[in-house]
Amino acid sequence: MFKTILVPATGSDADAAVFTSALAVGRLFAAHLDFLHVRVDPATMAVALTPDGAGVAMVGGLVQSLDEEADRREARARQLFEQFCAREALTIVDTPPGPSGPSAQWTRQIGAEPYWVAEHGRAADLMVIGRPADGDGVVPETIEAAVLDSGRPVLIPTSAPMTAVPETIVIAWKATREAAHAVTAALPFLPHTKKIEILTIAEEEDISTKEGGQLMANLRWRGIEVLASRLKPDGRSAADTMLSAAADHQALLVMGGYGHSRLRQWVFGGFTHHVLQTAAPVPVLIAH
Repeated sequence: MFKTILVPATGSDADAAVFTSALAVGRLFAAHLDFLHVRVDPATMAVALTPDGAGVAMVGGLVQSLDEEADRREARARQLFEQFCAREALTIVDTPPGPSGPSAQWTRQIGAEPYWVAEHGRAADLMVIGRPADGDGVVPETIEAAVLDSGRPVLIPTSAPMTAVPETIVIAWKATREAAHAVTAALPFLPHTKKIEILTIAEEEDISTKEGGQLMANLRWRGIEVLASRLKPDGRSAADTMLSAAADHQALLVMGGYGHSRLRQWVFGGFTHHVLQTAAPVPVLIAH
């Protein structure tokens, strides 16, 4: 089960929905929520932003400006955290054992957000991270690092607060290890699930469809209603087709995160990238 959940606290308006969604999972498992705020290093940021040969005065002025903005964002993030804990009656505790119900903790780091989220995420059971929107929330690279570098599952809620975990799960099945890892990551939710729908997208029956049937048979041993279906391409992208099907079920979408490497960074495949970048109508649990 999920007993420790990492939640980035950015100090933006997007935090509210992410906090509420994380608590919905936290209440289900009586989990400890670690709210992580990563403050930018203004000196490093200033050097990266200024052109070569910039004067000391220019760099110094930029450092001061970035530091003031970091102060404002950190203060706002801490305020949102404290208000949320007070409103939800969450006990703030830094060391175990905690209370019998969900609890919370504030953690602060300085540096690059993608690095610290992945670093702390490796020690957590689950991360709950919202998509960036209009410059608010985490930077896009953070969610990519969380999925590909942490080795832990990431729950991406919708832009609206998720007050309860859906009782239906849709598994976007593909005959890959990433999809298998995603199903394993979703296992803690299964005792709280009423129905599972395994969906593959293919014009004709293929290995994914056949293995989807095998997965259906195995999951039925858990005493849950499980169905397996094949969706035919309908002119939309595969990601849109799968998201639409999950929305029809008002489900939690479970999927593998696919990517390939290049010289300096991981780049997601088209299906995963679309799901991460699109304001999806359902929460998504993704694992690599």
